Amino acid sequence: MIKRREFIGGLGSAAAWPVVARAQQTRRVRRVGVLFGWSQSDARDRAHLVAFIAGLAERGWRDSVRIEERWTEGNSDRARVLAKELVELQPDVILASTTPVAAALMHETHEIPIVFTVVSDPVGAGFVANLSRPGGNLTGFINIEAAMGGKWLDLLREMAPGTKRAGLMFNPDTAPGGGRYFMPSFEAAAQKWKIEPIKLAVRSDAEIENAIGGLSHDGVVIAMTDSFMNVHRGTIISSMLRNKVPTIMDFDAFVRGGGLISYGPRYDDMFPLAAGYVDRILKGEKPADLPVQAPTKYETVINLKTAKSLGLTIPETLLATADEVIQ
Repeated sequence: MIKRREFIGGLGSAAAWPVVARAQQTRRVRRVGVLFGWSQSDARDRAHLVAFIAGLAERGWRDSVRIEERWTEGNSDRARVLAKELVELQPDVILASTTPVAAALMHETHEIPIVFTVVSDPVGAGFVANLSRPGGNLTGFINIEAAMGGKWLDLLREMAPGTKRAGLMFNPDTAPGGGRYFMPSFEAAAQKWKIEPIKLAVRSDAEIENAIGGLSHDGVVIAMTDSFMNVHRGTIISSMLRNKVPTIMDFDAFVRGGGLISYGPRYDDMFPLAAGYVDRILKGEKPADLPVQAPTKYETVINLKTAKSLGLTIPETLLATADEVIQ
């Protein structure tokens, strides 16, 4: 495990303050656990932690909070180990990012307040009773709704109108609902466009390569939102380019790293909002009374250079409505 001091030091001065309270500190130091389902070495993933810490600082928690962070690297087994480790520290509240992480923490505690982010189906996963009144020790922020499976395929078909097959690629261990959450809307869109829908269950880089390679010539791929896909997006990008298979993800980091298109929420906005919920819980409010919030805006990001390398001509209507076009 990476030592906290080593990690916080790597974040720079913006994140150095939570490690130890200053000597003149008079308020009781509160402990906040953070368990991320992504990669500690990824700059975009680390930026979310920095945004969360900055959000706490803006609310007055600069000198009176100690952060205990852990990273699962997209591994569900590691999530369970680290969840147990964090709960044993008995923090005042825990920030949980991704569904497998929230599930692992819920298994370990029904008392410690948990604020989740990047969770698609908290009701279906059993995290909350309903969105308006969660009712237990978890609340937080949804990233993607179930209808998005169809929207992703619509966007890919608009970019590649000759598509005959579409793969919904997911890791059954980390995807929302084990891969079932987006399936109905994905299959409905496939039927509408007379495209063959294919389920692509993967658990390794080699399986990602085989899944994408199997759809070359007339196929497209939706890389389902989950922690495993985010951590392995480099493999997805290289395989997409090599096999010339148009691929979409919800993370804009996918497009900035050379992917074709992303459509999803602004993840950068979720973590300052999560800091607001953590602040309210530290001041005495209960997760059971804080409603689960959904994104109010989704953004489209397109990489034109990647489109050209895939032999695609992006429709002007799609370019005009995109939130960002990377040349």
